[in-house]
Amino acid sequence: MSELKTYFVAGTGTDVGKTICASILVEALQADYWKPIQAGGLDFTDTMRVKSLISNSESVFFEERYRLKQPMSPHAAAKADGIHIRLDDFQLPQTQNHLIIESAGGLMVPINDEGDLMLDLIDQLKVEVILVSQNYLGSINHTLLSIAALKMRNQKVAGILFNGPSNPETEEIILKISGLKCLGRIPLAEHVKQKFIRDEAEKFKTLVSF
Repeated sequence: MSELKTYFVAGTGTDVGKTICASILVEALQADYWKPIQAGGLDFTDTMRVKSLISNSESVFFEERYRLKQPMSPHAAAKADGIHIRLDDFQLPQTQNHLIIESAGGLMVPINDEGDLMLDLIDQLKVEVILVSQNYLGSINHTLLSIAALKMRNQKVAGILFNGPSNPETEEIILKISGLKCLGRIPLAEHVKQKFIRDEAEKFKTLVSF
């Protein structure tokens, strides 16, 4: 097997397509998947969704460290459940495979009342980041701020995945200012099913050297 890769899929905000992008990465690498914190949606978690979209039989889906009932910021959802989240509660799952980790919310989302952020969880796990950005009014600002936060922590960023309708001017200026590479552009799909994930994963393998 080639060198094992572990990527933390983070978004510039909520609902920018992290789970779809994570699914494509899982399929492209036939990687394992882990969502450390699931806040809300326990009837159909992100882990369940990714599993339903994957065609390969190699990927393993690890249990979340925290399953919180309310669709809120992790620190608030944990408080509502009477739980205190600590950074040292998180260790990477043991695997001999590539691993895709999916964030809960954006990089500056707090995970506890002490002020530990999703950025601190990345530090704790010592993993490389793939940043998911979606084109909308304000996305340049949100994306560059996210990149600045990662760079301030000296965190390694593999590149950016643009998800949804393409906007070349927006994407080009983000890449120029950040100095990061584009790992791919995921088109908008009306219905995301296994075939869409497979097709995008095949494109991904031809564009990116893992």
